[in-house]
Amino acid sequence: MGGLRRMERVANRQVEEAIQNFKFEGTLIDTRPYGSGHINDTYLLTFEIASMGRMKVILQRMNKQIFTKPEELMENIIGVTSYLREKIIENGGDPDRETLNLIPTVGEKPYYIDSKGDYWRSYIFITDATSYDQVEKPEDFYQSAVAFGNFQRLLSDYPAGTLHETIQGFHDTKARFQTFREAVKKDVCGRAAKVQKEIEFVLAHEEVANIFSDLQEKGELPLRVTHNDTKLNNIMIDNCTGKGICVIDLDTVMPGLAMNDFGDSIRFGASTAAEDEQDLSKVSCSMELFEIYVKGFLEGCAGRLTPREVELLPMGAKVMTFECGMRFLTDYLEGDHYFKIHREEHNLDRCRTQFKLVEDMERKWDMMQQIVKKYQ
Repeated sequence: MGGLRRMERVANRQVEEAIQNFKFEGTLIDTRPYGSGHINDTYLLTFEIASMGRMKVILQRMNKQIFTKPEELMENIIGVTSYLREKIIENGGDPDRETLNLIPTVGEKPYYIDSKGDYWRSYIFITDATSYDQVEKPEDFYQSAVAFGNFQRLLSDYPAGTLHETIQGFHDTKARFQTFREAVKKDVCGRAAKVQKEIEFVLAHEEVANIFSDLQEKGELPLRVTHNDTKLNNIMIDNCTGKGICVIDLDTVMPGLAMNDFGDSIRFGASTAAEDEQDLSKVSCSMELFEIYVKGFLEGCAGRLTPREVELLPMGAKVMTFECGMRFLTDYLEGDHYFKIHREEHNLDRCRTQFKLVEDMERKWDMMQQIVKKYQ
């Protein structure tokens, strides 16, 4: 307990140091952990600004173990949010609510490096809007689809090749398959023997891991600016209008494939169960939600995708679900060093839900393709 308290005191001192080094206004009246992300440490700060009332901001410590080049990550975010701001203004929108807005440090920089070498950044908090961890009603999922499609549309002319890869090979499923094989071979935690069924599932789907890399090599798929973490909870939905207004969590914005962004949304949002559900009988891919998302995403994209990209949207769902399950299993085999866990076999539970979804998609494959054709 003494060691835990010392760690908490060190963390609190770092938070206090970071707060002192951003250009915040008013009197700080509340600091609390915020959100459900697996990677960064996020805090919600509330300031009292004299007679003007209260203002909330987000303060984040970036995870240097995951994002090893935080300067490049922040270059991406500055470039993309500045570009989005211009486009939103051109379209008559509200740039203060429809994209993230960074708060500079007292030294007028977009991030602060604390005395321990950790990187911090801060955003203006978008008020009167909510992000949801689970699909509570179909309309929310539809709105997230429109928002992520709109993100693709607004950035369709942005030079994707100028962006840094914040995580090398993040959605290089082919490379992740090889990483998985190495993890099985090394078996550093001695866990492989008890997950042979899951290992065999991955090995039997090598073709799924390779398909997009092979098509890219043939020049069939354009490189686009992609979000790469298109979960429902990375969309802010306006509390009054119910519309998806802002795409958040831009750490993994980098060059990628449109089908991957679409697919990650489906694997998370069209599932009938939580990502870590232990009762696999509850896990399936809802065709109702799949259709809602296809409709919204293509509306948001507004014709910016090629016919080949649209045709491959179901494969995007399958590839991303398979890749995510493989990543969870790899992390489990390697000792749970990437994704935060809350119980001993948490990553294994996550892996199993993803593989169950892949199996369900395979059963419903013809239906998924017909739905896409309906809106093509």
